[in-house]
Amino acid sequence: TVEVERSLRVLDGAVAVFDAVAGVQPQSETVWRQATKYNVPCIAFINKMDRVGADFKMSIESMHKKLGANAWPVLLPLGKEDQFKGQIDVINKKAVIYSDSDQLGSTYELADVPKEYVDLVDKAYHDLVQQISNLDDEVAEAVLEEKPVTPELLKAGIRRQTIANKFVPVVGGSALKNKGVQYLVDAVVDYLPSPLDIPPAKGMEPDTHEPMEAPTDDNAPFCSLAFKLWSDPFVGKLVFFRVYSGTLSKGDTVYNPRTNKRERISRLIQIQADKREDIATCYSGDIAAIVGIKNITTGDTLCDEDHPILLEPPTFPDPVISMAIEPKTKLDQEKMGVALQRLAEEDPTFRVYTHEDTGQTIIAGMGELHLEIIRDRMFREFKVDANAGKPQIAYRETITGNAHGVGKLIKQSGGRGQYGHVEVDVRPGARSTGLVVENKIVGGIIPREYIPAVKKGIEEAILNGVLGGYPVVDVEVDIVYGSFHEVDSNELAFKLAAIFAMKDGFKQGKPILLEPIMKVENITPEESQGDICGDLSRRRGSINSIEKRGHLAIIHAEVPLAELFGYATAIRSLSKGRSSYSMEPSHFQPVPQNLVAAILDQKETK
Repeated sequence: TVEVERSLRVLDGAVAVFDAVAGVQPQSETVWRQATKYNVPCIAFINKMDRVGADFKMSIESMHKKLGANAWPVLLPLGKEDQFKGQIDVINKKAVIYSDSDQLGSTYELADVPKEYVDLVDKAYHDLVQQISNLDDEVAEAVLEEKPVTPELLKAGIRRQTIANKFVPVVGGSALKNKGVQYLVDAVVDYLPSPLDIPPAKGMEPDTHEPMEAPTDDNAPFCSLAFKLWSDPFVGKLVFFRVYSGTLSKGDTVYNPRTNKRERISRLIQIQADKREDIATCYSGDIAAIVGIKNITTGDTLCDEDHPILLEPPTFPDPVISMAIEPKTKLDQEKMGVALQRLAEEDPTFRVYTHEDTGQTIIAGMGELHLEIIRDRMFREFKVDANAGKPQIAYRETITGNAHGVGKLIKQSGGRGQYGHVEVDVRPGARSTGLVVENKIVGGIIPREYIPAVKKGIEEAILNGVLGGYPVVDVEVDIVYGSFHEVDSNELAFKLAAIFAMKDGFKQGKPILLEPIMKVENITPEESQGDICGDLSRRRGSINSIEKRGHLAIIHAEVPLAELFGYATAIRSLSKGRSSYSMEPSHFQPVPQNLVAAILDQKETK
C-alpha cells in the first residue's frame, strides 16, 4: 500500500493491471481509490487472458460495477485460455496475431479481423464512438454532422478524456507470454499524459501559506518532491524525487522548507528497473535519485531557496498492530537500533518507539505479515536476530457525547509559581477527521502568546485516552474560557492546564473504545463455503456479499483484526488447504461493550 501511495503521488499516469479470471479484487479497489485521490489517469490492462477461466467481458463489467470506471476496450483479446492468439485493434479494425513458436511474443503480424469477430468489433467500435462522443466536443461534432470519425480523431478524443479522468481505455493480453504488451506500450504513448499535459503542481508558501504553483518549465525555479527513501548496500542512502519545475545538476544546492536547511547534491542517478545511470542534470517531469543526502525524509519538498514552496506530501495510514521486540544478544542491541531506524525511514507506515512504562522497544505496522517482513529484513539485510512478543491491537478511543472540561494548574509557594487555567468544549467529530481545534477565546482572558501552548497541550492529551491510554481520535475541541496570572503564568503552565482540561472533558464525554476492522476476501470451493462463513461469524465478522464464480465462492466480509490472529491456519484446516484469502485495513468501529472490560484488564496486566 505504501509503495503504491507514494508512487501515485508523483506519477502523471498509470497502468492498472487486472486478473482476467478474478476481475476486480479487493486490492484492485484500494489501488484504484489511491489513483483517484491523486487524479492519476489510468489505462486498464486485463492480464492472464491465456489462463483457464479468463473472462474479458466479466472483468470490464466488474470495473463498471466495483470501481465506477467508465472503462471500454480499445484492444480486444483474440481468443482466450489456450486459444488466446493476440488482439484486435478496435479503432483500426485490425487483428494482431502472435507466432506460437515465439515464446517471447516478439513475432507478430497484422491481419484482417477474422469473420467470426467482425460483428463483435463493429459493436465495440460503435460503443467506443458513442462513449467518447458523449464526453468529447470534437468527436460529438463529427457524429452530429455525420462526418466520418477517423482513427486519428477518435484517438485524440480518447486521449483528452483519459487525461481528464473521464475515460479508461482497456487492453487485454498476457504479460507472461508477452502477448499484447507491445500494444499496451503504444496505448501508454497514445492516451496517457506527458508532464506538459497536466496542470502545474500546487503548493503553498512555507511561511504565509499562500497558494503557489510549480509549472512544468525547465526555466522556472527548481521544485521537486522526495517520495521514497531506500538504503542501497552499494551506494548508501538513495532519495527518489520527482522534478515538477526547473532543473537540478550535480553540485547544485537545494533547500528543504521542513528543516529550513540546504543540501548539496553530489551525485544524481536515473534508475530504470535494475539499471542505474549517473546523470549530470535532471529536468522537469523527470524522476531521479540523489545519493548520499542525509536530512531528508519521505514527503519533503526540495526547492530553490529564493523561491520556497511546500508541496503536499503523500498521506499514509496509521499502524493497526504492534509488538514488543528485543535483540537476542547484546551484540545485536546496537545493530537493532540502526536497523529499525533505517527501516522506519524507508517505510512511513512502520513506526518504532519505546514504551514509556516498560522501556521495551515497540514496532508497529499494518498487519502481522508487515511486521514479519520487517523482522525478516532485519535478519537478512542487517544480520540482527530478535525475539518478538505477541502482536497487540492498536485500539483507539473517542467520545460519544458533548462535554465541558476544566483544567487548572495553580502552584504558589512564596516565590514565582505556576498558574494556568483552561476550559474546553469537546464533542464527537466525524469518522477519520482526527483532531479539530478552534480557538474561541475573546477579550484576552487567555493571552494570545499562550494559545499555541494550549493547542500543544490538547495535541499531547489525545495521545493517551482515559479508558486504556490509547490514542484519542475524531474529536472537535473549542477553547472557550480560562484565566491567567500576570507573574505566575507561562507556556508550560497553560500546556499542562490544557491537558487537564482535555482529560476532564474526555471523562465526561462518554468515552468508548474503537478497534480496527479488516476487509477480508475469501476464495473457497463451494463445499467449504458454509464452514468458512460460520468461522467468520464466530470471529465477530459481518458477511457483506457472496459471489459465485464457477465452482468457487468469493466471500466478502469485515472482521475485527483482533479475531484474525492465526486465520491462515484456520482456513487451511476448514477447506483442506483449498481456500485463499486477502485482507486490508478498512476502518475503526466501537468495540462491543461486553468485550471492553476484558481488553482493558488485559492491558493492565502487561
